[in-house]
Amino acid sequence: KQWYQRRVRARALAIFNVDEVVIFNDRPGVKVKGTMFEGVTKKTNANIVLARILQYLETPQYLRKALFPHHPDLKYAGLLNPLDCPHHMRATEVAPFREGVVVKRPVKKGKGSYVDCGIDKEVRIDKELEPGTRVTVRMSPESESTVKHYKGVAVSPDTPRTELGTYWGYRVRLAESFSSVFTECPYKDGYDLTIGTSDKGDLVEETVFRHFRHVVVFLGGLQGLEPVIEADETLQEADPRTLFDYYLNTCPNQGSRTIRTEEALLITLASLRQPIALNGMRD
Repeated sequence: KQWYQRRVRARALAIFNVDEVVIFNDRPGVKVKGTMFEGVTKKTNANIVLARILQYLETPQYLRKALFPHHPDLKYAGLLNPLDCPHHMRATEVAPFREGVVVKRPVKKGKGSYVDCGIDKEVRIDKELEPGTRVTVRMSPESESTVKHYKGVAVSPDTPRTELGTYWGYRVRLAESFSSVFTECPYKDGYDLTIGTSDKGDLVEETVFRHFRHVVVFLGGLQGLEPVIEADETLQEADPRTLFDYYLNTCPNQGSRTIRTEEALLITLASLRQPIALNGMRD
């Protein structure tokens, strides 16, 4: 059952082109330390388990063996349905960008690194990176390749999206608390549009959205966001409506008392798809 829920969440993130997923700790007394797992047991931190599985599913299949050593937490991950994102390419597929992992191979200083991009030959890139590092590669024209390797340039994972409009997977981030989602935001100017979800919120259809560059949407657990916000001691204001630009009910007149997180994720992303598409501005 839990594996099914995680698969649904991962596929929802990919289907709706989500760039970043932040798993925040809704229990202040429980600390999230590091990203190494201890195995799926009653004492395992569920946030860390979910983060690792989401990372695993987002990673192209040909890179998983190199990036994810055998671990009990991923015992059944191979049975989950693939995301089949644009960056999950076949070996014979020709594309301007590919995901790869730096391999441990001797290279002269200043000559870059060799990368396994899941094709018939390794790719030599311009930067010297540590073996085992995942990297996005801009593939050079085939005419520049040699008998032994192809050539490429290491670029930001955002480049395929910003240059071609191609969805390139999501990043996973763990946050110690609700407030940490904001304070540890990876974007220079932070999130310029914040949306909270609740059955006490306003209707999406009656909301006029403003333009934005980076939007963050919050979903709570079975009890919603209210208990999470109240438990965060760093927040001086406990009223959810004052913490978000919009506080929305994405599933009005629900026929069940509770909506599970994976259900809320699909419902919310579907409800917000048009407003986000119409008002989002590219970097």
